[in-house]
Amino acid sequence: MLDGHVLLGWLSSCALLGLLACTPRPSAAYFGLTGNEPLTILPLTSEMEEAAVKAHYKVCDRLKLEKKQRRMCRRDPGVAETLMEAISMSALECQYQFRFERWNCTLEGRYRASLLKRGFKETAFLYAISSAGLTHAMAKACSAGRMERCTCDEAPDLENREAWQWGGCGDNLKYSNKFVKEFLGRKPNKDLRARVDFHNNLVGMKVIKAGVETTCKCHGVSGSCTVRTCWRQLSPFHEIGKQLKQKYETSLKVGSTTNEATGEGDISPPKKSIPGHSDQIPRTTDLVYIDDSPSFCMMSRYSPGTSGRKCYKDKNCDSICCGRGHNTQSRVVTRPCQCQVRWCCYVECKQCTQREEVYTCKD
Repeated sequence: MLDGHVLLGWLSSCALLGLLACTPRPSAAYFGLTGNEPLTILPLTSEMEEAAVKAHYKVCDRLKLEKKQRRMCRRDPGVAETLMEAISMSALECQYQFRFERWNCTLEGRYRASLLKRGFKETAFLYAISSAGLTHAMAKACSAGRMERCTCDEAPDLENREAWQWGGCGDNLKYSNKFVKEFLGRKPNKDLRARVDFHNNLVGMKVIKAGVETTCKCHGVSGSCTVRTCWRQLSPFHEIGKQLKQKYETSLKVGSTTNEATGEGDISPPKKSIPGHSDQIPRTTDLVYIDDSPSFCMMSRYSPGTSGRKCYKDKNCDSICCGRGHNTQSRVVTRPCQCQVRWCCYVECKQCTQREEVYTCKD
């Protein structure tokens, strides 16, 4: 069963359902997810509605959630779909952000399970990207009308309300944050690892909140903008992934201290000074970890290693191949080229053939 504080249990559930196995690997053509990808909603008959309810209950049960989480999943038919969407979106973005790294967000089988048992900086990123994924997906699901318990974002208090008319359909971050915090459970008091995981979950949610923007359209004679219709939108999820990757690069190693006033544990810099590590007190927006990461160069319980991995000669072969060198293979490829938009509705391309070299890490 899932620990209420361990949101990354989704990834284990995802593997159980075969989602990660069928998630497409990011390619050079992947530019991130916006969260606006449409889902077809068809009118349902009573028989179809009953079947849909049973199907969504079944998905909630297969996710192997805690009792409270399963109840939250079952109470709204849109939750199960949103959980699945968040899992897929988070996994894709993780793989994209780490595509040039030794650890390329390998989440299959035993590698995922072993990684989640340790408090590495990679684990910190996984917790943050997962909580961010659910927060983003839930807010978008509300505004898209896929949830029964929430709709568009409520109008905030804006200045000059006479000139600002709230309109459109804003992403409901208020409901999303409330849902995710309830789904995660309360902050743990004593166990350092649990507090670190909870902290990193909150970092993911805060990055989502910081990326909210107000979008407006003008209304008036000749575009005078005497009245503006405005709504709030979340940043594309790819932007969230980029920010969390930057936080991963500057993540802080931490230890534990006890707050004498409350008796509760606090996250703090390690007790012993470690060469190459900062003694900076972590902020609420910093990713934190407790265990030094392995090299990920060779096959281990945490990753398949980098043997045979594709690399880019002048960019990352030295780093990814860990000094073992790389093989070079020449091949001929055919790709669309010289594409032009033809009126009105299609793109016309030529097919160009060229020889390219592929570099892979030696064993």
